[in-house]
Amino acid sequence: MDNLIVFALVVEQQSLNRASRQLNLSQPALSRKIMALEDELGVKLFERKGKRLELTLIGHTCYEYALQIRSIARDMQQKINIFKSDDIPSSITIGASLTTLQSTLPDLITFYTAEYPHTDIKALTGKTHEIVTLVKDKKVDIGLIASYIDHPELNCVPLFDDHLCLVLPNGHPYMDRPTINLHDIHDLPMILFSKGTWYRILMDELFQRHAVFPNVKMEIDSFEAILRLVSTTKVATLLPMSYLRHSLLENNDLNMRNVTELEMTKRTTSLIYVEESTTNTTIQAFITKTRQFFPKSLLLQQK
Repeated sequence: MDNLIVFALVVEQQSLNRASRQLNLSQPALSRKIMALEDELGVKLFERKGKRLELTLIGHTCYEYALQIRSIARDMQQKINIFKSDDIPSSITIGASLTTLQSTLPDLITFYTAEYPHTDIKALTGKTHEIVTLVKDKKVDIGLIASYIDHPELNCVPLFDDHLCLVLPNGHPYMDRPTINLHDIHDLPMILFSKGTWYRILMDELFQRHAVFPNVKMEIDSFEAILRLVSTTKVATLLPMSYLRHSLLENNDLNMRNVTELEMTKRTTSLIYVEESTTNTTIQAFITKTRQFFPKSLLLQQK
C-alpha cells in the first residue's frame, strides 16, 4: 500500500526529483520503491522519455487504483486519530415512517441539534411495521412512527395525537360551504397518500365505515408533492394536522377545513426504542430532547 501511494505522488509530480524532495527521500531510494512496486505487480509502470517519466497503459490503470487506495488510507487514518482522541463524535440512527419523516422528524432534529450540533444523525425510512422490526432487531437506535404500539420488547413513548384535515385549493367549490361533513367527500376528486402507510390505512378504514368513496385521481407518498399537485390540479386532499403549517398552506394557495368525523379519528405519533439502548448517552439525550419538544408526551403516557 505504501509503495502505491508513493507511486501516485510520483505521477502527480511528474518527476522523481520533485517527488523525492516532497517525500524527504533520496532519489535512489525512491527509484528502488518504484522498482519494487513494478516487481510486485509484474508490470512496467513508467517509460522514460528523456528526463520525463510517462505512464504506460497499465500504469494509468494502476494510478487510478492508487488514488482510491490513498483516499481509503487517509480516511482510515482519520478514523484512527479520532478513535485515539477523547473527542469521539456521537452518532444516532433513526428509523422513521414516511409520514413522520416528512411531518415530524425535521423540526425534531433541528431542536435536538441546537444543543448537540456535532451528533452524526442518520435516518432510514420505511412503513411502520418495517420501522418496528428495525428497532427490535437493533438496526436503528430509535424509531418514530405514526402509531402507538404495545410490544413486549419495545418502549413506546406517545408524543402527540394527530388527525386528518381536508385541504382545498383556492377557488374550490367546497370553499363556500359553511360546514363540510365526511359524506361530502363521496366521489370528490382527490389526491391521497400511497396505500400501505398508516394515514392511508386510517383513511380507508374511515371511508369503509361511513360508506364514503372519493374519486382518487393520484396516490403519492410525498406530502410536498401532494401539496403542489393539489394546488395545480385544483382537487382536494387529506393531510395530517401536524404537517399543515400556516405558511405552507399560504405559499401553496391552499386552505384547511376541519371535518368533524376526521377530528374524531386520531392517530398517535410515538417514539420507540429497546430498553438497553438507553445506556448510550447519545440515544438517551435524544429521547430526553424529544420529550421536551413534545411536552404533552408525559400526559399522553399517563392516560
